[in-house]
Amino acid sequence: MIRFGVIGTNWITEAFIEAARQLADFQLTAVYSRTEEKANEFAAKHGITHIFTDLEAMASSDQIDAVYIASPNSYHAAQAIMYMNHGKHVLCEKPLASNAREVQAMIKAANSNNVVLMEALKSTLLPNFISIQQHLHKIGPVRRYFASYCQYSSRYDAYKQGTILNAFNPVYSNGALMDLGIYCLYPMIGLFGKPDTVQANAVMLDSGVDGEGSILLKYEGMDAVVMYSKITNSYVPSEIQGENGSIIMNKISEPDKVEIRYRDGSVEDISQPQNNSTMFYEAEEFINLIKSGKLESVNNAHANSIAVMEVMDQARRQTGLIYPADTAMTSDS
Repeated sequence: MIRFGVIGTNWITEAFIEAARQLADFQLTAVYSRTEEKANEFAAKHGITHIFTDLEAMASSDQIDAVYIASPNSYHAAQAIMYMNHGKHVLCEKPLASNAREVQAMIKAANSNNVVLMEALKSTLLPNFISIQQHLHKIGPVRRYFASYCQYSSRYDAYKQGTILNAFNPVYSNGALMDLGIYCLYPMIGLFGKPDTVQANAVMLDSGVDGEGSILLKYEGMDAVVMYSKITNSYVPSEIQGENGSIIMNKISEPDKVEIRYRDGSVEDISQPQNNSTMFYEAEEFINLIKSGKLESVNNAHANSIAVMEVMDQARRQTGLIYPADTAMTSDS
């Protein structure tokens, strides 16, 4: 049994708990919230026995073995490192941190404390992504990767009325790239590695974050096109184009329909059955790592998390997307 604490009491934490409770080895024992009222409310709803309003107190508690972090992005690194320094395993929401230097500091803490650190990026652990990996060879030499995740944010309506919520506040290392673009980039890096060059464009909002953007990425023998937005919708599928055929994914963030369309006109459905609670697979992976004594995932490996963040850092530099967390970093962190 792996005893979990959770940081964050928002909808994503609720979804994680719902998914993880399907696993026999998951036990939810603690919750952290800034206010005792919110912590008590959340604990009552989910049958949690220990509440904390002090992060250090929960990190040093003997009531948890692992923590799921779903706080704002800018808090991820400091919180994860604190918990790992107390010997706790860490499953941290995507993006893992604000920038690559923070990710490197987190990995250093994981290694020195001999604990699991995994980015909670669900899509690369889904059965349909595994199916893509297994069938990729069928489309011949890959020449293009195209991924689109454009989803109009309900919080943008508030933004246009003058209320800047966390999703559009650079203080929390937010915006379209960090929130949605990562879903396009992580599978790409998982399949093809880090690109040779990155060319980024973005529409910047007055608050200081990107509302939408696109990135062109170059590999040896192929290129990649990534589009993401929190201020428009898109309805096009994502695809991997090979010389012999293309793999079509209906949704890059959580593909549930995947097929190969070959040049001769034939179509092969390679979709796999998936749990409706798509966060089930990241919880399962994380718990299996702890139980097996392994320190990092294969698909959500430390190297992948660093490479993705380095690409996003480069894209942000090109588009002028700067977070307070970038200037707050010290050179030796």
